[in-house]
Amino acid sequence: MKTFVMIPAYNESENIKNLIYKILKLRIKNLHIVVVDDYSPDGTWKIVQEISKKNKNVHLLLRKKDRGRGCAGRDGFIYCLKHGADIVVEMDADMSHDPKYIPEMLKGIKNHDIVIGSRRVAGAKEIGRGLFRRFVTYVANLYIRLMLGIKVRDCNSGFRCFTREIMEKIQPEKLESRGPSIVQEVLFKAHLKNARIKEIPIVFVNRTKGASKLGIPQLAAGYFMVLKLKMLSMMGRI
Repeated sequence: MKTFVMIPAYNESENIKNLIYKILKLRIKNLHIVVVDDYSPDGTWKIVQEISKKNKNVHLLLRKKDRGRGCAGRDGFIYCLKHGADIVVEMDADMSHDPKYIPEMLKGIKNHDIVIGSRRVAGAKEIGRGLFRRFVTYVANLYIRLMLGIKVRDCNSGFRCFTREIMEKIQPEKLESRGPSIVQEVLFKAHLKNARIKEIPIVFVNRTKGASKLGIPQLAAGYFMVLKLKMLSMMGRI
C-alpha cells in the first residue's frame, strides 16, 4: 500500500521542515510526502526542494499559476493519484495537525472511505483558539450540516485520510473551489457517493509560527460555496 501525505503550503518556511521530519519519523512503510507550494515568497518551496534531494519520498509540487488553497488541494490530489497513491492523507502545513494521528487514521481507513481528524468529537481538544474563533467554527459547522445534510461533527477539518477509491469517485479534476471551501466541497461530494466516514479525536493546536491565511473574505466565499453546492445538488448537477 502506497500512502501519500499531501500538504498544501504557502509561506510556511517556519513550519514546513519540522512537519516533514515529524512525518518521516513515523517510519510508515511506503509513505510519501508531497508539499504543494504556490511559489511562496518566503522560500517554503526551496526548503522542501532541498529535503527532496536527500529523500526520494519527499516531493515538491511547485505551482506558479492559478494560486489558492482550493487549486492547490485539487492539484495535490491529482498528483497523488497519478503517482499511484492507495491512500491520501491531507493536512495543514502550520503544525496545527500533529502527524502522530496518521497511524490511527491509517488503521481506521481499513474499514472506511474517509477518516477525519476531528475537533468536535469526544476526546478532542483545541489549544490556543479564542472563544470568538470557536464560536465562528461552531456556527459554520452547524450551517454546513444543515445545508448539506452531512452527518459529520467537524465539517471544516482539513486533516483527513481518503482511500483511492473514494478520491477517484470525487473526481478531483472537477473540483471548483479556489479557496478553503475545497474542504467542504470534497466532503459533500464524498457524502453524495455514500462514503463511509469516521471521525477520530485530535488535539488541535493553533499555529504559533507564521500567519493565518484565513480571513473574512475566505470565510464568506466558503459560505457561498456551501449554498452553491446545495443548489447544484438539488438541480442534479453533482
